[in-house]
Amino acid sequence: MATIETPMLEDVGRWAEAFLRPTVLVEFAALAACLGLAWLLVSLLQRGLHRGDPRSILFGTRIVDGALFPLALLSLAYVARTVLLQWVPLAVFKVAVPVLVSLVVIRIGVKVLQVAYPDAAWVRPIERSISWLAWLGMVLWVTGLLPLVLEELDQIHWKVGGATLSVRTMIEGALTAAAVLLIALWISAAIESRLLRSATGAELSLRKAVSNAVRALLIFVGLIMALSAVGIDLTALSVLGGAVGVGIGFGLQKLASNYVSGFVILAERSMRIGDNVRVDNFEGRITDINARYTVVRSSTGRESIVPNEMLIIQRVENLSLADPRVWLSTVVSVGYDSDVDLVTRLLGEAAFASSRVLRDPAPSVSLSAFGADGLEFTVGFWIADPENGSLGLRSEINRAILSALRAHKIEIPYPQRVMHVQVEGALPPAVSNAAVGRALAGSE
Repeated sequence: MATIETPMLEDVGRWAEAFLRPTVLVEFAALAACLGLAWLLVSLLQRGLHRGDPRSILFGTRIVDGALFPLALLSLAYVARTVLLQWVPLAVFKVAVPVLVSLVVIRIGVKVLQVAYPDAAWVRPIERSISWLAWLGMVLWVTGLLPLVLEELDQIHWKVGGATLSVRTMIEGALTAAAVLLIALWISAAIESRLLRSATGAELSLRKAVSNAVRALLIFVGLIMALSAVGIDLTALSVLGGAVGVGIGFGLQKLASNYVSGFVILAERSMRIGDNVRVDNFEGRITDINARYTVVRSSTGRESIVPNEMLIIQRVENLSLADPRVWLSTVVSVGYDSDVDLVTRLLGEAAFASSRVLRDPAPSVSLSAFGADGLEFTVGFWIADPENGSLGLRSEINRAILSALRAHKIEIPYPQRVMHVQVEGALPPAVSNAAVGRALAGSE
């Protein structure tokens, strides 16, 4: 232990002594110049290339929020460190460079996860873990303990089959795997942002399908590269792949079917984001199509999670597949002695009470049935925004119809029923009337 502590204390003493030299001011000036140049460079690039996208990994919402600023500052610091190393002993840059490396790792890891999984609850703990690991590595690097810790971890090893694994190898493999996966997520996030930019309707669904496929492919390739970096023999995964195939064939059949159905829906574009559909007696607007399920939001605010397999094997009514216009109707009864032509004109005018009703095609009024209580008219009208609901629209038109009929004194009949009482046998009138009275009293 004494042989380890003595060189470390000597290094710390020399490093502390270097901070007392006048050349430290030169290092601080060079570091400040690097900071100003990095700020200026990122500002110019942000004005020329950035379009204000908050999901940008390089730029972010502010200059220091993205990953480009610490990357530029680290590059300039390395250049300044190389130049100053030929003239003065370094002290400040021995601390500044590890700090900047940790800052770059934290910023890239956090921004990539925020963009790739914006609403995931597990992202926040992983962000904290990345920050703690990066700062811990920086402290070990600055104090000179990092080589000693790695050497001690390399002494803890064991043999697995024909390979020898150590704690150091596993940690380095895990860090390599994490770096590869972050790069894969970064590339997929950039491709997704480029594909989904200014996409609407049918293009949005198709581009989302391509984006999901690219992300899955990149993550798969990243995992393969990460496993190779750890030292795992990929040929051994063939047995595992066969077992997974059998599991999918039996236990995971429904899950696999939902994923395949999701890609089929996005590829065929039979249903798109924004379409109004009716599935399993639930009507609403498609707000999102994921790999496993589709989210349908009704006009009342309720959301239904529909498995993609159901959208493939069951009958689904797409109310806006070919034409976003939807036909709605309401039924009105008036008295038999009403003027049919006047009622038809009033109902047609009342249908225009809402601005949502289309003028072309115009509303239609039909004498649809001779009801038990009066004449039944059906008022039909077209709208182009079914996602806004139909209950409020029907209420507005029905109120306009009621006002118009009342203004012209057109009767809206109440339900009428005629009851016939038949008394068998020849009874005296008094007895018959009493029996009828008791019958009526009993029915009440």
